[in-house]
Amino acid sequence: MTDVTAEQVMAIARRFIEAIPHSRALGMQLASLGAGQVVMTMPYDARFVGDPATGVLHGGAVSALMDTASGAAVMSHPSAPASTATLDLRIDYFRAATPGQTITARAECYHVTRSVAFVRVTATDDDETRPVAAATGAFTIDRPKGGK
Repeated sequence: MTDVTAEQVMAIARRFIEAIPHSRALGMQLASLGAGQVVMTMPYDARFVGDPATGVLHGGAVSALMDTASGAAVMSHPSAPASTATLDLRIDYFRAATPGQTITARAECYHVTRSVAFVRVTATDDDETRPVAAATGAFTIDRPKGGK
């Protein structure tokens, strides 16, 4: 079996995320990928404004970014699941994202059982000291045939 480099894993993950229609439509980009840790970004886009009076992005766009980053964190976990799906994602919104700024989601898959993975994720805009939202989630684990 050939050793896969970190660059190859990142390229595969990037192609997978960019192939998901809603991720592509929202402009999501994979910034980094590690063992159960992912950083994804989503640029500001006026098409996804939830309040035209203020220009603030809709919470649904932020939640989609957080959910996608969380799923990618599960898929990048060393336990190497074949696939995953969201079981539960509890999001706390702390403040509105600043109009015009990119949103960044940092997700960590911190615990994996035989059938469920647990994730924490935080979303920020340019002010990384004040989160826009944070979430915890549970995701299914579908193991490869013959896997652990």
